[in-house]
Formats: sequence, C-alpha cells, structure tokens
Amino acid sequence: MSYSTPLARFLAHRWLISDARNDAVLEDALRRLPRGSGFIYRHYHLDDPQRAQRFEALRQVAKGCGHTVILADSALTAAEWGADGVYGSARSLCPRRKGLLHLATAHDLHEIGLANRYGADAVLLSPVFPTRSHPDGRTLGPVRFRMLARASQVPVIALGGMDIGKARRLKWRRWAAIDGLSSQIP
Repeated sequence: MSYSTPLARFLAHRWLISDARNDAVLEDALRRLPRGSGFIYRHYHLDDPQRAQRFEALRQVAKGCGHTVILADSALTAAEWGADGVYGSARSLCPRRKGLLHLATAHDLHEIGLANRYGADAVLLSPVFPTRSHPDGRTLGPVRFRMLARASQVPVIALGGMDIGKARRLKWRRWAAIDGLSSQIP
C-alpha cells in the first residue's frame, strides 16, 4: 500500500497508550517495548501542570528508547511540548501542523471517512476485542475490523483488548494497548 502522507512510512508497529491505571508502570513498560515503538500520552486524569510535568518525564524515557511520542491534545500543545505527533478525533486534528504525525481515532465507517478526508497519517480503529475499560461494550471483532480497515487510506492501528496473542490471531502488524503492553511486553 502506498500511503497518502510521507510520515506514515515511519509509523511504529506497536503502541503503548497511557492511562491512569497504567501510570505507575509506564517507565518500565516503555523500556521493555521494542526500540522504535510508539507511545501515546493521554493522562486526562491530571490537571495541566501535572500533566505537562508527567509528559516530560515519560517523553525523556521514551525518546531514550527510540520511541515515537504522541500527545493527546492540540497540535499546538504537541509542538510546544516536543511531541512527535498528535492524537484525537479526525476533526480535532485540524488544522494540520507540519512535521507532526496526526493519529485519528475511529470506531466506524463514518469516522474512517473523516480520517481520510482530514488527512490523518494513521487511524487507531477500536474496539477490536472486549476491553477492561468497556467490558460489556460492543466490539468490532476481526471480520468487521478488517472490513473497516480496508476503507482507510492510511495505516490502521488495531486497538481494544489487544495484546501480542490477539495481534497474532488478528494477523495485524500495527496495534496499540493500555493493559496489553503495560504488564508484560514480549
């Protein structure tokens, strides 16, 4: 597949996503990830000064391991904080900021279309499998996930209940996790 954005060629295959529940193990998890993985910093539970301070500490660890660091915030804040990119809904990623990766969230065909239209560099498509954060929520499952992924014009990162075993079962190279990459990283 030829990707519509030049930055997409350098997209990591494995992505660790931060959350309040994995905060205490993030440094260790980042060090255990394969070199060149990705890290998406969310930490919505912290107020702005604490969030910025925690981001900087984790950014230093991640960059020391050769990881790509993405911030769930505005492109302006991502650039100011020294992130490699920005993460959010396709609409929230506009306007584009040159030099930043733009990773869009998607849960259905409409959101995949928005990511295509707004020029995302990649799409995190979820939830593929049941997750701890939404145990009873509706999931895409492997068949629907693949059908939606085919509609994307950019690389798709599988998210939702993912771990190394499920990535192998799904036969999908690019995947992201909170719990699945926080406790044990093969």
